[in-house]
Amino acid sequence: MTVEVKIGVQNAARELHVETEESSEAVSAALSEALAADSGVFSLTDAKGKVTLVPVAKLAYVEIGRSVSGQVGFRS
Repeated sequence: MTVEVKIGVQNAARELHVETEESSEAVSAALSEALAADSGVFSLTDAKGKVTLVPVAKLAYVEIGRSVSGQVGFRS
């Protein structure tokens, strides 16, 4: 299962979309660790192995959710 992460960056018109194989708990833990550091950097590796780095001082928001790509039909 992939997890979709949307990252809002201050003074940027568009948000970053990253789909990762990491669990939502692992993403949340990495974000918490980066926020706790004085000059932390939030690092996230996507499903294809690309690394996205964002300085936590520039984060506007981070939305963590389950990806629905490849899903067919409706879920209830």
